[in-house]
Amino acid sequence: MSIDIETLRPAVSDAIGLAGFGLYVTNYILLTLHRVRSESIFYFAINGAAAAMVLIGLSTSFNLASAMIQIFWLCISAFAIIIRLRAGRRMNDASV
Repeated sequence: MSIDIETLRPAVSDAIGLAGFGLYVTNYILLTLHRVRSESIFYFAINGAAAAMVLIGLSTSFNLASAMIQIFWLCISAFAIIIRLRAGRRMNDASV
């Protein structure tokens, strides 16, 4: 019994995309319940991971508008993480 990779690929990418959706929803629930702050690196890391996973899901059934939204979320999440890391570094330098 052999597994056809080409048949398996769409199912795997769809599963990854759905898991990305789950991350988006979980992150929003955590934010709503005050378990995560919208200013935290963790919040943006989860959003970035969710966007990357949804982009993988789009690889088998591409939609340009959805891909553009995911690319935006990846970029803004990376930008927000960099800003917060730099701010944290500046605060550490100032306290020395």
